[in-house]
Amino acid sequence: MSTSKALMPYHHGDLRNSLIEAGMSLLRGGGVAALTLRGAARAAGVSATATYRHFADKEALLAAIAAEGFSRFGAALAAADQAGEGVAALRAQGVAYVEFAVAEPALFRLMFGAAKPCGDDTLSEAARAAFGILASRVAALAGEADAETVTLAAWSIVHGLACLIVDGQITAADPAELAARIGERLRIGQLR
Repeated sequence: MSTSKALMPYHHGDLRNSLIEAGMSLLRGGGVAALTLRGAARAAGVSATATYRHFADKEALLAAIAAEGFSRFGAALAAADQAGEGVAALRAQGVAYVEFAVAEPALFRLMFGAAKPCGDDTLSEAARAAFGILASRVAALAGEADAETVTLAAWSIVHGLACLIVDGQITAADPAELAARIGERLRIGQLR
């Protein structure tokens, strides 16, 4: 009895995550343009056709990378939020936001850029979960009546700062320290 390659079992410890990590590495090295399925496969040590077991195309891999980015981003925000209480926790989130953007500029651009990949629900859920950390802290501080507006104000300020730094419009020797200084001087709603 002959066994064709198509029917042979496929063995790789965790190819999906290996491809996501390889894609992140390619993204860091040259942005979205440098990332290809073939390149991710090569970096993961598998054949180019193996990528199609997990990703239909480059867009699907980009969506998975963005979802993983939001997961890591959310973890950074949650850790910052746990490090303090009240307004101090909100400020710590702002610093963590900027630190993430500076540490992972290509990933940050992918996650928030105009050409953000359209993914499955995993990407949307990961983005909502990360945003929910900010929204929960603001709701605890501002109360439900004003929470949406104050959340949008806080997000706009920190996201704008992160983008300005990442895009080289602001040069900061210590972006985290700059974010902390700005957070100290801002009064968002009735949070003080």
